[in-house]
Amino acid sequence: MAKPHSAAHHVPWMQVSATLVSLFAVVPVGFIVWIAWQTGWKTSASLIFRPRVAELLWNTARLVLFAVPVSMALAILLAWLTERSDLPGRRVWAWFCIAPLAVPAFVHSYAWVTLIPGLEGPFAGVLISVVAYFPFLYLPVAATFRRLDPALEDAAASLGFGPWRVFLRVVVPQLRVALCGGALLVGLHLLAEYGLYVFVRFDTFTTAIVDQFQSTFNGPAATMLAGVLVACCLVLLALEAMLRGNARYSRVGSGAARHAQRARLGAMTIPCLLTMAFVVILSLGVPLLTIGRWLAIGGASIWRLDAIGLALVQTTLLAVLGGLLTTLMAIPMAWLSIRAPGRLQRALEHTNYIVGSLPGAVVALALVTITVRVAFPLYQTMTTILLSYGLMFLPRALVSLRASIAQAPVELEQAAGSLGRSPARALWATTIRLAAPGAAASMALSSLGIMNELTATQMLAPTGTRTLAMGFWALSGELDYAGAAPYALIMVLISLPFTWLLHVQSKRMAGQ
Repeated sequence: MAKPHSAAHHVPWMQVSATLVSLFAVVPVGFIVWIAWQTGWKTSASLIFRPRVAELLWNTARLVLFAVPVSMALAILLAWLTERSDLPGRRVWAWFCIAPLAVPAFVHSYAWVTLIPGLEGPFAGVLISVVAYFPFLYLPVAATFRRLDPALEDAAASLGFGPWRVFLRVVVPQLRVALCGGALLVGLHLLAEYGLYVFVRFDTFTTAIVDQFQSTFNGPAATMLAGVLVACCLVLLALEAMLRGNARYSRVGSGAARHAQRARLGAMTIPCLLTMAFVVILSLGVPLLTIGRWLAIGGASIWRLDAIGLALVQTTLLAVLGGLLTTLMAIPMAWLSIRAPGRLQRALEHTNYIVGSLPGAVVALALVTITVRVAFPLYQTMTTILLSYGLMFLPRALVSLRASIAQAPVELEQAAGSLGRSPARALWATTIRLAAPGAAASMALSSLGIMNELTATQMLAPTGTRTLAMGFWALSGELDYAGAAPYALIMVLISLPFTWLLHVQSKRMAGQ
């Protein structure tokens, strides 16, 4: 039987496509290197090795070291309760665990800060990061729980392992791919997030970079900060690759797989329900109640339907087109990641994740420089802004697609090829179709991010473009919190169908 990594030799266009996308993803990093070269080593070193950079590095490290583990623990707990226990109303609770993705991170921050005006600093940053981003971990962990065959757990229990030991020794290792992918996604968001931390007055590399660019435009100091941010991303990528490993997680057939018996909570039912309710209040109740409060304060006068309607149409168009482009860009790399693992593939894949850790302002300025100097007709066009979305949200699409393709056994492709189908037709008839739910989830995740994107949209959008995020940010920046509330509400409402799609597709991926 052919080895999985040989698949790339039979579908060379996948390798070519993945290479072209990866080379394009290197453009923002190349922009940083180019600015550093022009600046000179002495000046660059003086900008990097200074107390301000150490302070930003400490702040960013604290965010990642606290927010990611807390999000992982919370996601495992909630996923176990909704997928492996007899928790009353677990289907509704499962939806509530995903719904916070419909609330943009900066809207979470806006809600908390206007509710508790003195909330700021590292504690506020970690708290809001967790409630905003834990669904990125809950989704893959819950989907993995649904797919786990309980036979391994039964075998461990028959050897005398207690429930906790079975969970830690048998279940948790099978969650490794989901936890690593989700944790990487959360970590990259923490590195690139801007609006959330501006509201709580907590400086990170991204807030400092955007402030530098806005004050000096393309200043070397901001570019050097972006270089340090790329180094932080490389550390995350190295950790994820080390923990994920190269183990195989698919089966050729379903075998004797059966659904696990749900654990009886008994006396713990009420505490578990209270825990779920507490999480929902923090992640959904606070933003929705705060938005409702400001809507009531503002009254009918804050509903400027002409401006809001135009922003809604433009936001939806950008989100759908950008999500589709991002998913198409991610397919070749996701396929190679599973079917042809190796040093070259890993290097190419890492370029896609690196660009996802950069602030939108850095990606935007790189594209501005290229379009102004090399391809001026593309300057401030729909093409350029969609390409920027494709670069920034590649990690979201890759994580979902990679997990979906991993569940499609390579033997099915080989069997289709042995029946006389061409490599491309065999790929389409097996892996691509089986991975369709993952592709839909990738598009939904990417579109959600595009709806909430702010800095790159402001810098690259054609004249006259005003998305919902741009309208919200302009009004909230003027402390017109009531005027910003309609934009926040609409962003949440139009994001809900995408989160519902994620919920449905995650169940389909698990065969439910």
